[in-house]
Formats: sequence, C-alpha cells, structure tokens
Amino acid sequence: MTTSFRSPAGAASVFSSDQKILNALRSSRSVFLGRNVRGGVHSLPPSSSSSSSIQAVSTPEAAAKATKRSKVEIIKEKSNFIRYPLNEELLTEAPNVNESAVQLIKFHGSYQQYNREERGGRSYSFMLRTKNPSGKVPNQLYLTMDDLADEFGIGTLRLTTRQTFQLHGVLKHNLKTVMSSIIRNMGSTLGACGDLNRNVLAPAAPYARKDYLFAQETADNVAALLSPQSGFYYDMWVDGERFMTAEPPEVVQARNDNSHGTNFVDSPEPIYGTQFLPRKFKIAVTVPTDNSVDLLTNDIGLVVVSDDNGEPQGFNIYVGGGMGRTHRMESTFARIAEPLGYVPKEDILYAVKAIVVTQREHGRRDDRKYSRMKYLLSSWGIEKFRDVVEQYYGKKFEASRDLPEWEFKSYLGWHEQGDGAWFCGLHVDSGRVGGNMKKTLREVIEKYKLDVRITPNQNIVLCDIKSEWKRPITTVLAQAGLLQPEFVDPLNQTAMACPAFPLCPLAITEAERGIPSILKRVRAMFEKVGLDYDESVVVRVTGCPNGCARPYMAEVGLVGDGPNSYQVWLGGTPNQTQIARAFMDKVKIHDLEKVFEPLFYNWKLGRQAKESFGEFTTRMGFEKLKELIDSYEGSPNN
Repeated sequence: MTTSFRSPAGAASVFSSDQKILNALRSSRSVFLGRNVRGGVHSLPPSSSSSSSIQAVSTPEAAAKATKRSKVEIIKEKSNFIRYPLNEELLTEAPNVNESAVQLIKFHGSYQQYNREERGGRSYSFMLRTKNPSGKVPNQLYLTMDDLADEFGIGTLRLTTRQTFQLHGVLKHNLKTVMSSIIRNMGSTLGACGDLNRNVLAPAAPYARKDYLFAQETADNVAALLSPQSGFYYDMWVDGERFMTAEPPEVVQARNDNSHGTNFVDSPEPIYGTQFLPRKFKIAVTVPTDNSVDLLTNDIGLVVVSDDNGEPQGFNIYVGGGMGRTHRMESTFARIAEPLGYVPKEDILYAVKAIVVTQREHGRRDDRKYSRMKYLLSSWGIEKFRDVVEQYYGKKFEASRDLPEWEFKSYLGWHEQGDGAWFCGLHVDSGRVGGNMKKTLREVIEKYKLDVRITPNQNIVLCDIKSEWKRPITTVLAQAGLLQPEFVDPLNQTAMACPAFPLCPLAITEAERGIPSILKRVRAMFEKVGLDYDESVVVRVTGCPNGCARPYMAEVGLVGDGPNSYQVWLGGTPNQTQIARAFMDKVKIHDLEKVFEPLFYNWKLGRQAKESFGEFTTRMGFEKLKELIDSYEGSPNN
C-alpha cells in the first residue's frame, strides 16, 4: 500500500488500494449530476447498514424519486439559499412569520417563540443566538448585547451551554435593527441554529499556553471553514454589506479544495449546496485533560496532541456524539462519541470537512428524528464510517494517540493567564444575567475595557485583568452576588438547566425556573444523610428530552416527561465521559426525596474510595438501587 501527502496547494493522492472505491464514488456523482452539483442528498437510511455502496449527492428531483424527504428538506430546496419566503415574511405587518420562514430563520440564528403562559392569544417574539467560537466575546460586542437586551429584549442575557448568548423577546419589527447592531459590533448569529455547523466549542480559559491557543485558533478556523458562503445572512440583515474579517489562507484553501469530490462545483455553497446538512452539527476542540467542553457529546470532538516540548502536532478525532432523543421511542437515543483516529495538524480542516461531507451525503433526510450523525455511526459502525470518510479525506487516519484522564474544569475564581494578566471565572446560575448582576457586570466590563468569554457550563470569564484591578473588581462583583467559588455551593457550580418555560415551544415541564429549588432540596438531603458540604453530584435539568443542558452525561439527569414530572437518569460521571441511563419514568417533582434520599444515604454508606455518585450507581446496578429505595426506612442521622 502506497501513501502520499498533501502538496502545498492542498491536493493529495489516494492510497492505491483505495483507488477503485474512490473511482466508483466519483463515477456515481457523475451519473447523478454531471459535474455541476447543486442539489439535495440521496441518503442512506440507518436500516441499510449492511450495504457497502457509497451514495451520491443528487439533484432534488432525483432525490425525491429515490427516497422520501422531510418537509424541511423541501423548504430548504425552494428557499434560494435560505432567503425565500423569509425575506417576504419579514416585511408583513403580522407579528410572526409562516412555517417555512420559521425553519429558515433558524439558519440566521433565531427561533420564533411565544409566551406559553399567556392566555387569550399568542404574543410572538424571537430568540436570537449569537455565534462565538471558543466563547470569545469582544468588549464592544458584550456592551452591545447588554444594551440590546434592555432596549429590545426582556432585560436579561442568557449564557448558553454552547458558549453563546441568547437574547429573548425580540419583536419581529425590531429584528433587523437588532441583527444589524450585532453584526456591526463584531458579532454574528449566522449558523447559530439550523441544519449546519453550530458554534464551535473550545476551553474558555485565556491561558497563554501553546496548546490552549492552538485549540482556540482551530475552533476559529473550523467555524470559518463551515460558515455559509452564499451571502443570505448579510443580504437579509445589512442589505448585502459584508462584515467579515480576512480568513486565514489555509481555511480558504481547504474550503475550495475538491481533490476528492467533496464540493458542489460552481455553487454559492461549496460545502453545503442547497440542502445544507440533514440536521444540526456540533463540534468541540480541547486539549488533553480539559473536558470543560463536554467533548464526547459532539458530532466531532478534536483533541490537540502536543510533543514533549508543548508544541501542537496534531489531533485525536472523536465522532458520533449527540444528546437529543424522543420519549417512548427507543430507536432514538443519546450517544457519546468514539475515537476515529489521529491526523497531523496541517490536515485537520480537510479531515473535518471529510466528516461533514460524509454526514451530508449519507445522513438521513426523510425523518429528522434520525438525521443526526450519531445514527449514521450507530448504523454503519466505526469501521465503515472511517472507510467512507477516508475517501473524502484522501488519506488513512493514523491510530489515536494515548491521552491522560479527563477532568471537568470550571475555571471559576482567579487564575493567572501566563502573560502577566489574570482572568476571573464567575458562576451564573443557569447562565441568566439580569438585575443587579447584569448592571454590575456591565460596569466592570466597561470601566476596565475587558473582553469576556462564555463557558460551556453557562458561566462567564473576565479576561486580561491587571493585578492591581483584582481587589476592586472582586469587591464590586461580590456586592452584586457574583461570588468567588468558595462561597458558591458545589452543587450549583456544576449544575445546568435549559430555559424551558415559558418561551421554549418544546418544554414539557420546568428546568431553569425549577432548578434552584431542586438544588436546595438535594443539599438538604445531603445534610440529612450526613454528606459533607464539599461533596457534590452533577445535576442537570431539561424541560424536554432534546437534551440542551446535556442531562444524559450528568450523575443526576432530570428530563421533563410530563407536567411537574421527570424521567430520572443516573450514571454519568463528574468528568463527563460516561453516558447515563434512564432509571425511572414519571417521577413527580414532589417525590424527588423518595427516590434520591435513599440513594444518597447508601452512596455515603457503601461507596468505594473516591467513588463518585455516578460511578456508585453504575456499579450497584439499577435493580439493586430500586431495592434500596423500596427498603429505605430513613437515615439514622435524624
């Protein structure tokens, strides 16, 4: 077997033993389209896992004959690259937009919502989500978002689990003003939602370390590589004016390279075509040991691998993670990513592009419940998936490099950056910035001209702080309730919740509004059974099974399954490397103590050295845990 490496121009030859497969791939593309590819995707359903054929991108007409397509696929096809009918709907006097425009505006970074608790009609508004690779927020953008929340939103900002802002309550007639303000102040919402690559995660810590800096640079480059190119976003919100920084030449080169049949030729969207991806696509980048990004929950996870001198050399790649599922439908499931292989650093953009194209070509487009890449991995298995990706990559993946154990890093409190400055991580309950906290944060960020970063745990990091500023900043923040981590309950430090009611249309029960009392009750149970204050469990709450707060990685995951009712998931770990399993259904909110007090008591009594609650529940097994609950007669401590 012969190998060759990519030339400076970005071309690469293929392993001679794989040439036959690659020729078949190119031939099938030509049969469907000639060489001007603009259409939809003929997808391989997961049930066809025994097939080894490579499907090809086809015209929309051919795809419609070959397989059923979802309604959203047809909307995308007819939209003139995500423009129509959204462009017309925005001009009407109605407070909302029609169904097709609802789907399209997601690609622009917005969801249409209404207050589900109001009676007598629907009060429509829009949630806007920014796109901030690595969670980076320039000073100017933070101040702009703070202003927009007051003037056009509901007076709060929300920090998300993907390191972005969400701005709720924007009325339709204000959308263009708000969107253009974000764009003109160093921000963007392009691709924060919709069937394309979402915000790229990376550790928020502004360490002046080669590996951290390289991870964040890679996140920027991957985000740029997979950003839409057809101009629909700028046409809609700033009348076609482009506000884009110059892209690194390696990004442009990787995007334009079509050595292995990855691109739509002569299309305004060389990677996405008219149909974009089958569903949302999520990527995270990190460094060894740092699992602040929940790496294994992503479609693609990239880990920087460095040599003994700390110089980045390449990446381990993980594929196939994803959280969303549907209650009472076992064919849908949460899944953690698995190792794909290793690539040298100069090839990372080509490898990422090859994975994305594999999902574009083969992910299901007939039923959106099964359209995430995790279902393709589950259907094919990692070996077949790797074989197909290698055809688009043009090389074989190397064996994954050994890595140390993962840790969850919150970055709360004061830390030296390594360049003479400090950063300060601040805990924000459920990421909701409002009231006096919002006012004080703005004063500090504005006075000291600080850039900030948002963490994947819904917290905020103030960057580049001089030593002499530490004391006055600490004092003013504490007065607003933004405390140092030693004064924040350990349960709160790792907990997360999605917004749920009243605005999320998918919510079944409470999450953000309910988690404060849930955490207080967990703490009370800890005290009752004799667990120390510094002991904790990872609690995550979502109002529906879509998993926005990643509850399926928690030690205690509460997933809304009815009014005031949760499905209980157990078995995640504090470092987010093991997926939880469904333990009980339909547990009413007022019955949480009946379930958890016996479990916490027996964890304290029967755990092994340094065994976390999640590890304990996995070791004991669910049958035994249910026996412990049924036989529990109360803690002897009370």
